[in-house]
Amino acid sequence: MLDFIYYPVSFILWCWHKVFGLVFGEANAVSWILAIIFLTFTVRGIMFKPFVNQVRSMKKMQDFAPEMKKIQKKYANDRQRQAMEMQKLQKEHGVNPLGSCLPMLLQIPVFIGLNHVLRMFTINPYGGPKTENYFFDQAGVESYVHAKLFGVNLGDAIYTGVDMVSGGNAATGFHWYVAPVAIPLMIVASIATHLTARHSVQRQNPESATPQTAMMNKLTMYIFPLGVLIFGALFPVGLLFYWLANNGWTLMQQRLVYTRIDKEEEARKEAEKEKRANLGPKPGQKPTAPRPGQKPVQQKKNKPSSGGQVKKAGSPHGFAQTGSSAKKKDANDATAESSTNGSKENGADVPGLISDSTKKSDRKRR
Repeated sequence: MLDFIYYPVSFILWCWHKVFGLVFGEANAVSWILAIIFLTFTVRGIMFKPFVNQVRSMKKMQDFAPEMKKIQKKYANDRQRQAMEMQKLQKEHGVNPLGSCLPMLLQIPVFIGLNHVLRMFTINPYGGPKTENYFFDQAGVESYVHAKLFGVNLGDAIYTGVDMVSGGNAATGFHWYVAPVAIPLMIVASIATHLTARHSVQRQNPESATPQTAMMNKLTMYIFPLGVLIFGALFPVGLLFYWLANNGWTLMQQRLVYTRIDKEEEARKEAEKEKRANLGPKPGQKPTAPRPGQKPVQQKKNKPSSGGQVKKAGSPHGFAQTGSSAKKKDANDATAESSTNGSKENGADVPGLISDSTKKSDRKRR
C-alpha cells in the first residue's frame, strides 16, 4: 500500500550499500550501518531548504508575537474572529504556519519506510525463502541477514513481539544478547534528542511563550527522549542507527543555520543603524536651520556690471539704467555748475557789491 515510500527508501539504501560495499564488503555490517547513516543524510539534505524556511518562519512569528497576544486578548471571546485576524497578521508578515511542520512531517514517512524495508529482509509474508526486498535481490537479502555487529544482526531488537515495529531472525520475546549493542545506542540517541530539543527551545522568544508552548517544550525536552530510551527496545539495531544519525544531523544543522541567521540579522541591524547615522547630522556639524529669534540674512547689494549698466540698490527687480541716461544727467549737472560759476564772476553772489549793468542804468535815469 505504501510502495511509493518503500521503493525510494530502498533505492537510496541500495545505492549507498553498493558504494560502501566496494570498500568494506557487501556482507560487512559496517557497509550496512554507513548505508543507513548516509540514507539519513541524503533525506535530510533534501529537506535542508524547508528546514531553513522553517527557522525563518519561526523567527518572524517571534518578532510579531506581541501583536498576536493583543489579538488573542482582544478577541478572547470570539474564536472565529481571532482565527481570522491571526491569519491576516500571518499573511501580512509572510509567515506560513504549516511550513514549520513540513520537515517533521517529511521525516515520518522515511522512518516508517526504513523500518518496513529492514523488517522485510527477514520476513516473507507469502512464506518460503526470501528472494527479494524491493530494490534488493536475493544476494542483497542474504548479505543483510548474515551481517552482524558484535554478534548481533542489524534486524534484531531487545524485544521482538510488536510486528509493526520490530522484526528479525530471533523468535518473539526478549533477547538480552542484543542489549549490549542496543542500549548504548538508545542512550546516545536519547541524549541527542534532548540536546536537539533544548537547543531549539533556547532560541524561542520569551515574549511569545504561552502555556501551550511551555507544555510542548517539556514534551520535546524530556518526554520524547524518555520515549526513545524506553521504546528503543522495540526498534531493530539498524533503526537505532537511523535515529541516532537523524538527531545528530539535526543538532549540527541547527547550530549551522542558527549561526548563519544570527549573522544575517546582525548585519541587517548594522546596515539600518548606519543608514540612520548617514541621514542625521554628523558629530560637530553646525545645524543649517535658523535658530529661534535669529534675524534673517540680508541680501548683498549688486555690483555694477562691466557693460556700464548699474542696478538700483533696493530695487526688487534689479532694473538697470542705460549709459545714455547717465550721460544726460552728467550734462545737466555741468550746465548748472557753469551758470553758478558765471554768477559768481559777476559778483551777484558777493554781499555789498553791485554789478556794472545796474550802475549804468542808474546814471541814465539821473
